[in-house]
Amino acid sequence: MLNRIILIGRLTRDPELRYTGQGTPVCSFGLAVNRPKRKDAEEQTDFIDIVAWRHNADFAANYLTKGRLVAVEGRLQIRPWVAQDGSKRKSAEVVADSLQGLDKPRTDGGEGPAPMPDADVEPSGDEGADYAAYEDPFQGE
Repeated sequence: MLNRIILIGRLTRDPELRYTGQGTPVCSFGLAVNRPKRKDAEEQTDFIDIVAWRHNADFAANYLTKGRLVAVEGRLQIRPWVAQDGSKRKSAEVVADSLQGLDKPRTDGGEGPAPMPDADVEPSGDEGADYAAYEDPFQGE
C-alpha cells in the first residue's frame, strides 16, 4: 500500500508553531492548490491543511509566510475528533515529510525569486495529530 502526496501551492495563512508537552515543535498551515483547468471552465482551488513536525516545523515557522509558494511531500492522515455538540467528525490533513520553499522576495534589490533552504528530513513515522497528548519518542536522548 502507498500513502504519498506531493503538492505545490501557496500558503493561505502564516504557519502556526506550537510545542507538544515534551517540547517537540509542530507547525500547521493551510495550502491553496489549483486544480488543472479544463477548457471553458473556471479554475478551481483546493484548500488543504498541512501539519509539519520537528525540523520541518521549524523551517515552516522561520521561512514560510502567507502567500509563499511551497512544495510539500508527505502522507494523508484522517483524524477523528469530537465537536462541542458531541458529534463525531473527521478531518483530513497532510503530514509533511519534506518542505521546499519555491520562492521568496529578494531583499537585495534583484529581480525574481531567491532560493530558500530546504527542510528535507527523513520522517520518523510516529507523528500524531493529538498534539497535546503526543509523547515524543526521542525524549531523553
